[in-house]
Amino acid sequence: MKTIQLRPGKERSLLRRHPWGFEGSIAKGKADFGETVRVVGSDGGFLCWAAYSPSSSIKVRAWSFDEAERIDAEFFERRILAALAVRERLGIESNGVRLIHGEADGLPGLIVDRYADTLVAQFLAAGTEQWKGVIADALLAATGLAKLYERSDSGVRQLEGLPPVPGWLRGEGPTTVELLESSWRLTLDVAEGHKTGYYLDQRDNRRDFAVWVRRLKAQRVLNCYSYTGGFSVAALAGGATEVTSVDSSAPALARATAHVVLNGFDPAHHTALDADVNATLRQFLKEGRQFDAIVLDPPKFAPSAAHAERASRAYKDINRLGLKLLAPGGLLATYSCSGGVGPELFHKIVASAGTDSGVDGAIVARVGAAPDHPQTLCFPEGEYLKGLLVLKR
Repeated sequence: MKTIQLRPGKERSLLRRHPWGFEGSIAKGKADFGETVRVVGSDGGFLCWAAYSPSSSIKVRAWSFDEAERIDAEFFERRILAALAVRERLGIESNGVRLIHGEADGLPGLIVDRYADTLVAQFLAAGTEQWKGVIADALLAATGLAKLYERSDSGVRQLEGLPPVPGWLRGEGPTTVELLESSWRLTLDVAEGHKTGYYLDQRDNRRDFAVWVRRLKAQRVLNCYSYTGGFSVAALAGGATEVTSVDSSAPALARATAHVVLNGFDPAHHTALDADVNATLRQFLKEGRQFDAIVLDPPKFAPSAAHAERASRAYKDINRLGLKLLAPGGLLATYSCSGGVGPELFHKIVASAGTDSGVDGAIVARVGAAPDHPQTLCFPEGEYLKGLLVLKR
């Protein structure tokens, strides 16, 4: 077993059970790709067992802080069973569930979602890549399923020196799946959809948006960056009669339109616009359009804190336009999935957008990812999705 020793004073994060050790914290020691290493402090005292990544700036990702624990097939079986046990207790009313959420489940670099009878996994770090076969077998054994599709095509893998790998890892079959969420039917393609196929993290926010639409009797709803129309279906379920979905992906909009019909809503109440969101918001302002509720759920503008300043300008601009387009008393549901923009900064951005647009509003809810995407006490970086529901005064 190879040993990685940290520099004096660099043990603090691992002593707090934060699972990352960066390149600059290492005094000496190297290992092969994905190899399990013993990480020790400057005094030689044990800190953790970790996976070593030669290419990444995050050189070690902790598997376990228990010196007596062995990192073997049984270790991964235990961690997977523990993660599934947590999901069982959450009472999620959907056949789409995040089963493994990386560091939050003690398996850094591993994302696993279940869509009906199909598992979809992302192996995003050297350690999980090295143990891929063992993990795949353990997942199928724990869930009793036979199909596992790999979506290891995230750009994060480049930082690990890994190429994109999509395709069936275990079993085979159609890649289109029907998702049951709340009382709605949605479809996705695990091979082509965003992330692992869909945005399960917004599940509860879509459900709650339908409640707000009904509560406020919102009729005119604008869903920006609509993807396949989850929030649009929620708006129609809440009683909206004029729902507009805006996205720059024609295939996603086609699926959104199909979802409207699939759920028994009148397609005349839904309009799909294949267009740039920013330009569309500006055009609607020129036309004097107003909406009773607006959803702003853009893609990741800031993948890291280094991109926060540029992302802040982009977030501010769309929120400024959105607040102007809201009718008095209207609801803005605005979100950021950028890890580089924290909740406090996001609040400041939306507040600044309100100042610039001459609009004030009451924050009626602060929201995050669904509970099957947990954030742990020791890993604050896990809080990536944040949102504000704002009632325009």
